[in-house]
Amino acid sequence: MRTIKLGTSTLEVPVVAVGCMRINSLDKTEAEQFVQTALDEGANFFDHADIYGGGACEEIFADAIHMNESIREQIILQSKCGIRQGMFDFSKEHILDSVDNILKRLRTDYLDILLLHRPDTLVEPEEVAEAFDILESSGKVRHFGVSNQTPMQIQLLKKFVKQPIVANQLQLSITNANMISNGFNVNMENDSAINRDGNILDYCRLNDITIQPWSPFQYGFFEGVFLGNDKFPELNQQIDEVATKYEVSNTTIAIAWLLRHPANMQPVIGTMNIDRLKDCIKASDIHLTREEWYAIYRAAGNILP
Repeated sequence: MRTIKLGTSTLEVPVVAVGCMRINSLDKTEAEQFVQTALDEGANFFDHADIYGGGACEEIFADAIHMNESIREQIILQSKCGIRQGMFDFSKEHILDSVDNILKRLRTDYLDILLLHRPDTLVEPEEVAEAFDILESSGKVRHFGVSNQTPMQIQLLKKFVKQPIVANQLQLSITNANMISNGFNVNMENDSAINRDGNILDYCRLNDITIQPWSPFQYGFFEGVFLGNDKFPELNQQIDEVATKYEVSNTTIAIAWLLRHPANMQPVIGTMNIDRLKDCIKASDIHLTREEWYAIYRAAGNILP
């Protein structure tokens, strides 16, 4: 699979990340087959979080991949921490404790990347900096990032944190494309002109922070997928036409649409279906034309001024 550099790091990562939030929906044999298929297809970047399945997803993954030293050298592991029941917690104590528990569940000595999972308005960035320094110097975490953060929230962290922020995980799909639409509708009196994220797309590009789109097939906030959905007839017709041209599935085109953006994004896919996993990976080889990209964008109801 095609690779990109993650942020300013030297880490080469596949352009499609395998999200493991739903791996606890598989039985042991299914989980083993899924993980092995991902590896066979070159999708060796696995995204986790300590809250997925209450930690069970990381344990299931470690069992499914038969974690050992040899396997660990072949994969890239990313996990997230900071969400607790009814709150967010970026305290030094919580970050350090979370990472120790993540490593135990994944049966590894280190994470390639740790992301802070959603913003904590009570964050004391000095504490985050102390935690990151300890994790880096101990070898427990090699790279650091965030999720769902605005430019100013990242800037606040960077005032104290010396490690580069290499990734920002953000909700983005064809139907949830406000970070793109906002850039078209500058100075316009419409809903898309509302700046909801502080120009996070441009900020990440300017600062070499890799955007990792999550829920790339969802519309709204986990309201369902847009592919094959009667609510989006024009969009599905357009996607299907492009899919027919390239002789791939609509799933492939939905991911290819994200990969076409010059920001060099790394979508995080959440499917546990092996065929859909393969379809997502095929997007690495598809380069949509400008006309195709814009036609799909407009078919989703996005308006060009």
